[in-house]
Amino acid sequence: MIMRHAQRDWINFWLFAFVVLFFVFMLAPILVVVVVSFTSAGFIAFPIPGWSLKWFARIFEYQPFIDALIVSIEVAIGATLLSCLLGVPACLALARSRASWANAVMTFLLSPLSMPMIVIGFASLFFLSWLGIGISFTALLIIHTVVCLPYVVRTVAGVYQGIPRAYEEAASILGASPLKVFWHVTLPLIRPGIVAGSLFSFLTSFDNLPISYFFGSASTNTLPVVMLSYMENQFDPTIAALSTLQLVMAVIALLVIDRLYGIDKMTVSA
Repeated sequence: MIMRHAQRDWINFWLFAFVVLFFVFMLAPILVVVVVSFTSAGFIAFPIPGWSLKWFARIFEYQPFIDALIVSIEVAIGATLLSCLLGVPACLALARSRASWANAVMTFLLSPLSMPMIVIGFASLFFLSWLGIGISFTALLIIHTVVCLPYVVRTVAGVYQGIPRAYEEAASILGASPLKVFWHVTLPLIRPGIVAGSLFSFLTSFDNLPISYFFGSASTNTLPVVMLSYMENQFDPTIAALSTLQLVMAVIALLVIDRLYGIDKMTVSA
C-alpha cells in the first residue's frame, strides 16, 4: 500500500515537471522577444545590454508599418463582418437541420481549417485572377473572409445547438414573428458565440501571412507581409517591438471579452 502511494507520488511529480517544462518551452521564445524589444542595442541579442523604448518609437517613424497596419485593420474588420453576415444565417439554417445535405454543407464551410494556408492562397490567386479581380483589396478581403468564416461558423453553431428549442417555440406561441423571435430570443442567446467567433476571426485575419503574401501589392500589403520584408533587409529589434505590441493587443482583446462575456462561458458553450 505504501509502495503504491509512493509510486503515485512519483507519477504526479513527473507529470507536474513535464507540464512545467512544456509551458516554459512554449513561453520562453515569447518572453525573449518581449525582453529584446526593450533593448538599447541596435541589434538583437540576449541578454540585453540595456533598456530603451526607441524601437517602439521606430515603429511609428517607419511609414510602411503605419500604412500596412491600416490595411490589416480594414481587412480584419471587413472579413469579420462578412464572416458574421454569412456565418450566422448559415448556422441558424444548418445547425439543427436533419437534412442529409446539412452536414455536408457544414463540413464544406469548415473545410478551410483543414487546408494549408499556402495552398488556399495559391489556388485563390489563380481563381480570383481568372475572375478578373486579381491582386486588389477586394481579392484580399474575399480570401480573408473565406479563411475567417469557419471560426464564426464553428462557435455560433456550437452555441446554437446547445440552446433548447423551447425558448423559440414559446416566443412563437406567444405571437412573436420570426424576425422578433430572432432579434429578442435567438440573437441574445447566440451572442457569446458571435463575439467569440468574431474575436478569433479578427485575430486570424490580422496575423495572417501566407494568404496575404500572395495578394500583396504597394497598396494592399498587410502588416505581417511588411514585417517579413523588413526582416529580410534589417536586423534590428523593431520587429520584436512590433510583435510585443501585437501581443499586447491580443491580450487586451481577450481580457475585454472575458470581462464582458467570460471566455470560460463561451468555450464551454461552443
